[in-house]
Amino acid sequence: MNKSILQRNSAKMVECCMSLMLFLSFSAITVASSQCSITGIPLVRNISEIPQDNYGRAGLSHITVAGSLLHGMKEVEVWLQTFAPGTHTPIHRHSCEEVFVVLKGSGTLYLASDSDGKYPGKPQEHFIFPNSTFHIPVNDAHQLWNTNKHEDLQFLVVISRPPVKVFIYEDWSMPHTAAKLKFPYYWDEQCYQTPPKDEL
Repeated sequence: MNKSILQRNSAKMVECCMSLMLFLSFSAITVASSQCSITGIPLVRNISEIPQDNYGRAGLSHITVAGSLLHGMKEVEVWLQTFAPGTHTPIHRHSCEEVFVVLKGSGTLYLASDSDGKYPGKPQEHFIFPNSTFHIPVNDAHQLWNTNKHEDLQFLVVISRPPVKVFIYEDWSMPHTAAKLKFPYYWDEQCYQTPPKDEL
């Protein structure tokens, strides 16, 4: 009699353990596969432990330090980006302010401040260097190049009104109305749920 009770209890314990292991395995898979399920960010984090990716763009390393879709930020978003020598952004504009702090390396900022015209026009060239900072006004077309042949260009970027909606140009004479909307942007694609609206 005691033996049969013991066998039944053992079978129930095995069944409970199997159920618990299955639940924990499923939970771990869900958390690992969904970096977008984070509803906030820890107060203190180690940047070297935050995921980085190039999003299919050779020479780029992007880290979302504090994001809108990823972490629930409402007013600002912060990125850490590194560009290998010769790497550049596309010519683009966006309806948010953007502030850069250059941490290392050097390069060139191309900025066309004619957002009221029909197309960006000839950009002004600005040399950027370590410890320099610059800002991009709303809707001004711009492009960043790492023109240093020997060193990465790395900067901290702060944008307002996230998530960013980017309009991309093929060249500086392309009309504003022909610029292609890229939204959600590469690092927001995994987390975006609602279909984008064209803001042209």
